[in-house]
Amino acid sequence: MKNYEIMFIVRPTLGEEEIKEVVKNFENILVTNGGKITNFKEYGKRDLAYEINNFKSGYYFLFNVETKNSKAVDEFNRLSLISKEIIRHLITNIE
Repeated sequence: MKNYEIMFIVRPTLGEEEIKEVVKNFENILVTNGGKITNFKEYGKRDLAYEINNFKSGYYFLFNVETKNSKAVDEFNRLSLISKEIIRHLITNIE
């Protein structure tokens, strides 16, 4: 099993329900592609170190994911690059 840590930032202009929907959609992407979320943390709204796409803050989330192969993580990466709701993400392989 491979373990990954996925941190992503959702744009601050979304409402509370829209943010929950974005997180739930990306959680479903991981689970339907064979990943298991072992830990989830919501860090809330934080200031960014530098401006990204004219945003100075964002909502931070962290998933710890366990998977047999990288299919779930690859799909998360692909869709988060396309998504307008996620302004930045980082995927780390944990040994």
